[in-house]
Amino acid sequence: MRKLLKILVYLTVLLLLFAALAWWWYLRADAVEPPALPGQVQTGSLEHDGKSRHWLAYIPEDIEPSPAVVLVMHGSMGTGEQMRVAAHYGFDVQAERHGFIVIYPDGYEKHWNDCRGTADYAANLEDIDDVGFLRSVVQRMVDEYGADSGRVFATGLSNGGQMAYRLGLEAPDLVTAIAAIAASLPVDSSLGCEKSGQAVATLVMNGTLDPVNPYEGGLVEIFGNASRGTVLSSLATAQYWAGLAGHEGAGQQHAWPRQNPGDDTSVKSVEWSAAGKPPVSLVTIVGGGHTVPNAVFNMPRILGPTSHQLDGPEVIWAFFDSVAPGPR
Repeated sequence: MRKLLKILVYLTVLLLLFAALAWWWYLRADAVEPPALPGQVQTGSLEHDGKSRHWLAYIPEDIEPSPAVVLVMHGSMGTGEQMRVAAHYGFDVQAERHGFIVIYPDGYEKHWNDCRGTADYAANLEDIDDVGFLRSVVQRMVDEYGADSGRVFATGLSNGGQMAYRLGLEAPDLVTAIAAIAASLPVDSSLGCEKSGQAVATLVMNGTLDPVNPYEGGLVEIFGNASRGTVLSSLATAQYWAGLAGHEGAGQQHAWPRQNPGDDTSVKSVEWSAAGKPPVSLVTIVGGGHTVPNAVFNMPRILGPTSHQLDGPEVIWAFFDSVAPGPR
């Protein structure tokens, strides 16, 4: 009996060690410290549709007189603060350099009511008015900081990228341009919102080894949950927005120079641009996962590789600023 107990204890210890190693390898993200920036991180809240909604804002020290506003939305089961970390505080850095306001809003019960009509999280099931909430946040920035309502941009990771698509589809009067990271448009049978048919400048930034949002299109699954439905391929997603903008042809293809020789990922892009038409760009992270590309920070391995060949926030802001340039 004593020998059996020793064996059970031994096996239990082995299982715990294996679990700890698995957590360390697959689920651990790099530790990261916020950069020493002179701006302020502020909290905000408002009541919308009878619910208390919250956000974080980064206000740069040298803010523009009529600053742009960039909405940066987290992924499923996330928060605004977690999105700051996932982007390695890159949007804060860009805001400090260029004088715009960054808003990191919190979704309803850690999710956004995006355009995926079959999703089983509360924001979708309760049909939360996230478009209205984000409109109210932008208006708060207009009222308090004199923000430029003609330079409102939206970006996000995963569920947050899907929410950016929703703003582009349903509220093109609110956003000047959108950028989605690790997100592709739902197919029509999975779509739960109305397409306005109006063109919006769009950047799609997807990885070819994304284990959640399949680069070539297909079923989106998160730990076995497939309620989020089926998405278009990354190229078909970009082509949809290019078609709305009136672009023709296959677009201009570019191979990006390697920035980090120790990183196995690479970057290429397809771009559609013409005078008088909103630009559209597909930035493909070859070998990249369900992550925000950045200079040094690694997200958990279970989400696939994090590319260090580009700074995602820097590329996204450069795209936004090219669409509606500010005074700097």
